[in-house]
Amino acid sequence: MPGEPIKPRGRDAVSAKPGGAVPQAVTSTSEDIAAFVAKARALSPHAPGAKGRLIFALDATLSRQPTWDMACALQADMFRETATLGSLDIRLVYYRGFNECRATGWISDSARLATLMSKIDCRGGDTQIGKVLSEARREAVASGVRAVVFVGDAMEEKVDELCAKAGELGMLKVPVFVFQEGHDAVAEQAFREIARLTGGAWCRFDPGAAAQLRELLRAAAAYAAGGREALLQLAKTTGGAARLIGQMK
Repeated sequence: MPGEPIKPRGRDAVSAKPGGAVPQAVTSTSEDIAAFVAKARALSPHAPGAKGRLIFALDATLSRQPTWDMACALQADMFRETATLGSLDIRLVYYRGFNECRATGWISDSARLATLMSKIDCRGGDTQIGKVLSEARREAVASGVRAVVFVGDAMEEKVDELCAKAGELGMLKVPVFVFQEGHDAVAEQAFREIARLTGGAWCRFDPGAAAQLRELLRAAAAYAAGGREALLQLAKTTGGAARLIGQMK
């Protein structure tokens, strides 16, 4: 069912023809290459008038329960911010419990996203940020993604592996905006590096500070829908946008 959570697919999966035969390579002509480039530019999420796509990733482990409801309520602001900039599709990715990491389809309605988020409860478990970054890379290649928002408070994985995945997103020009809840020093070091490697930004918000998180989410949505220019315009009136644009390369 469209929009219902599904398990993200592995990034290294490949398909083969029956019998295991490898198809023969065919040399492309210059006309073929030109046609492909033109089509790729037309489909690019960064092309003028293209629909913005944003991955909204959340740590749904038990430590985040106190502020989960706040995040659910504030997600609607992302859609409202982009109303004058163009349409925005959001793909929700979250992890929790034992090895559970799920994603929804692309959602263009704030009410639909709110309904899905209201059905998710936080469960104890380790972080799975690597899976979030892998899913973001897969979607960036498959359907185009302008930005990733990640909201979390901890990091319990190998930081070098996360940095390698972040570097791949940076090469694809998909910035990750990392919004850290709390003051965990290990998480902060990893989050800052992920943001740096992707050309994104890291910001901290205090637990329960709805106004802080609202501004940051609005700013990320503005970038996803309208690019750097939209973020620059928003930075003239809101501190959250100014904090992001100040870090972006």
